Amino acid sequence: MPADFLNEARARGFIHQTTDEAALAARLKLGPLPGYIGFDATADSLHVGSLVQIMLLRLMQRTGHKPVVLMGGGTTKVGDPSFRDEARPLLDDAQIEVNKAGIRRVFDAFLSFGEGPTDAMMLDNAEWLDALHYVPFLREVGRHFSVNRMLSMDSVKLRLEREQNLSFLEFNYMLLQSYDFLELHRRHGIALQMGGSDQWGNIVLGADLIRRVTGGEAHALTTPLLTTASGAKMGKTAAGAVWLNAERVSPYDYWQFWRNTEDADVGRFLLLFTELPLDEIARLAALGGAEVNEAKKILATEATALLHGRDAATQAAETAHRTFVQGAAASADLPSISAALGTPIVDLLIQAGFTASKGEGRRLIAGRGIALNGTALEDAAHGLAETDLRDGTLTLSLGKKRHVLVRVSA
Repeated sequence: MPADFLNEARARGFIHQTTDEAALAARLKLGPLPGYIGFDATADSLHVGSLVQIMLLRLMQRTGHKPVVLMGGGTTKVGDPSFRDEARPLLDDAQIEVNKAGIRRVFDAFLSFGEGPTDAMMLDNAEWLDALHYVPFLREVGRHFSVNRMLSMDSVKLRLEREQNLSFLEFNYMLLQSYDFLELHRRHGIALQMGGSDQWGNIVLGADLIRRVTGGEAHALTTPLLTTASGAKMGKTAAGAVWLNAERVSPYDYWQFWRNTEDADVGRFLLLFTELPLDEIARLAALGGAEVNEAKKILATEATALLHGRDAATQAAETAHRTFVQGAAASADLPSISAALGTPIVDLLIQAGFTASKGEGRRLIAGRGIALNGTALEDAAHGLAETDLRDGTLTLSLGKKRHVLVRVSA
């Protein structure tokens, strides 16, 4: 039912802040409401750090509303300064188009696009931002923004307090984001913008701009910024970001990421990143001791199924089981990489996504955390040798849960 969106979102932990929740609830009862979240095209994939927003858009669609994905083809050329120490590298139009295509594939997995009242829609703010005339824009939009208020926004204030450079280009970002909301309201009747809690100030400015310019009603909803129970940033591992495109992170490695969830996070992540019934999640979250591992496997399989499909999730789970029960070499379904004889093992660790640097790889080897065909490696200078191979391949392992097959290339 359309009115269930807020109740379900709150029960699953998606809501951090809203403007006038009673007014938003009343609007939701009237029928399908289009709501949007913006995503700048800074890479050719999104990562797990964006997954809360993606799942929120999916929840909108599941509860009878219209999710709108706004691609930042225009704002990517500026760069969001929020909680960044320096400006993002400026990308050219060709790279932005490549990135947008990669991100679209992520959303195809989570949302159903079409022309119906609850079908998802993807738009690009380059459509209106690239055509802006600067002086008319300042006259229509800029006059509604107080520089005093802009300087008080965390995205600006924190950079200035650290005496780090903030370009005038970046300073304009909040005006452009607000203008996006205004244009979407004018063109498509969109009255709800959502995003992470770090975007609260920018979203509220956009809602305020709509009221000032059109007299219309606009709403804001933000999600909590997630960290793991140990305080780590969500979606980051020793090897870097956990990307959502299979070309960057295989379904097996994606499954393993969720399988390695900390015990204290299992219940929260089941709520946010699966669509299991709430009572089933409560049962799984209550498991303790060794049984919590079963809950982690269910989390891994359900989260992987949403992104990569049920078959890929099941195969990843089966591969992990065979690897654990029979040993890494028993499964030909492990992710694989190719390397030439003589390649240093520390280089293979980076290629496999186990580490982000050679120094980190050497530390893992020194701590006996890396194994070749199940035997701990002790020499950090070791290079891939013919004697390491079994039937032409080598199983490279990080601990007991992460494995990759190394195939020798010519």
